[in-house]
Amino acid sequence: MENEVLLDAGVVTRCRRRVHLENDPQSRDLPKSPMDPGIEQRVADAADHRRAIADRLGELLGESWTRIPREASLRRRERETLEAMRDGVRFISGAQLPANPEAGRFGGIDLLVRNGSGYTPVLVVRHKTTDPGSGARTSPLESPLPESAKRNGRRKVRAQPRDQLRLAHLVRLLEACGMAAPGTPVGGVIGVEGDLVVWHDLLAPNWPGGRTALAEYDTRFADRVAVATAAATGAEPLARPSRVTECKGCPWWPTCSAELRDARDVSLVVRGEDAAVLRAAQVHTVDDLAAMTPEQGRATSLGAARADEAVLLAKAWLRELPLVRRVRELRVPRADVEIDVDMESYADSGAYMWGCWLSGADVDEEQGYRAFVTWDPLPSDDEARSFAEFWCWFIAVRERAHARGLTFRAYCYNELAENRWMLSSAERFAGKPGIPEVSEVRRFIGSDEWVDLFAAVRDQFLCPHGKGLKVIAPSAGFAWRDSEASGENSMRWYRDAVGLDGQEQEPSQRRRLLQYNEDDVRATWTIRRWMSSPEAQAIPFTEDL
Repeated sequence: MENEVLLDAGVVTRCRRRVHLENDPQSRDLPKSPMDPGIEQRVADAADHRRAIADRLGELLGESWTRIPREASLRRRERETLEAMRDGVRFISGAQLPANPEAGRFGGIDLLVRNGSGYTPVLVVRHKTTDPGSGARTSPLESPLPESAKRNGRRKVRAQPRDQLRLAHLVRLLEACGMAAPGTPVGGVIGVEGDLVVWHDLLAPNWPGGRTALAEYDTRFADRVAVATAAATGAEPLARPSRVTECKGCPWWPTCSAELRDARDVSLVVRGEDAAVLRAAQVHTVDDLAAMTPEQGRATSLGAARADEAVLLAKAWLRELPLVRRVRELRVPRADVEIDVDMESYADSGAYMWGCWLSGADVDEEQGYRAFVTWDPLPSDDEARSFAEFWCWFIAVRERAHARGLTFRAYCYNELAENRWMLSSAERFAGKPGIPEVSEVRRFIGSDEWVDLFAAVRDQFLCPHGKGLKVIAPSAGFAWRDSEASGENSMRWYRDAVGLDGQEQEPSQRRRLLQYNEDDVRATWTIRRWMSSPEAQAIPFTEDL
């Protein structure tokens, strides 16, 4: 018996409620938000990357390679893919596998490679698939075959569960049409670097509880088919709205958010698994949560501390408080000489700007904003120059402060991004003029002179509406000059600024990015000064709730 729906690989990592709405005929006229410009740009970048890799593979593999035209109809692509597989073509680019209506499954794959009497799928993605280390099984791009794979002594696999689940989907489609490679199911991934194929054993017990990627996929896909089928047939919905991380960029958020607000749903305060735990304890609304006793909280699997915090968040939400103090006295490490730092990167291509705000005691430097930037389209060796200039200036200010007996500290908001690109830049550009040793960078970011302001906010405030810089800074009295300022939008501005789409470079977008970066460092400067001021002490304390 055929299913009412056909689902692609994306559903297994998609919110269950979104799967319902996408397959419910009654949802077609519901309001949807436009795609976020940043997400839209990432989709376009990924398509460009796939095309570039396909062109490269065509050059490397020659007559043993064929391309299925992506612009053709779905039926034609399915037909041509099946014909190519039956003809034993060694490499098939842009394949669209025959749909499997009995299982409710359809999908395409960037590359199919002949493996024995069948085919193995290879994904092309625009993210990193490996990290420095050892143990990954890889093959060179000119021989993208499982039999060419060897243990790589310089690369280890970067965890990307979504990739393995997508490969599992394609393996099931290949099995359904009788074209799966014999033996252990495997799949390959070509990452953003485009230099090799990383191979995954889909029957390896690498998932929680010793599950395999295929087993995890089968469980998730069966659930999504049930959700979609119930939606398509008008049966009782199997998925209700709940706020999760995915909501931020979901086109259905206007519909779900309205339902959640009307219901005063508990997920407006706590997300994901915590919300599920509370609902299981019959705590369905923010009001229920605010009224929960410590004894009731301890009876849940949240644990006493998390349950108590959830109750306080609910009380703050009900009083429309953006912040509540966890501590009586707010503290931020301060110094005589201070630098606020904010880095701008373009996806995984590199960090093109390091912006700084210098303040405090005089160290023979003009105080205020300065940026170290490259406008060469990334990836580019000029990134090494801009990072080296930033690091040399930064360390020189620090050394002059120390030489005068002054204390020094630098600040960022959520150090993960800055730390990643400082270490990555030191590693990638090792030996170039002005580039520090990786060990030097590690010593600095591990010292008490490098302060993560995000951690200070997280540890000293309850934040019912989130802890992001653009959420917290307004409480300190700061506002961005650009009404569209956001990390996602900055990606689009960057493309225009450097002419990534083959158009003229736009100087106005460069100025916009510089202003945006300056406002980010001024925001961190404002927050930490505010946290050190009497005004911040007026923020309600948890005991006041």
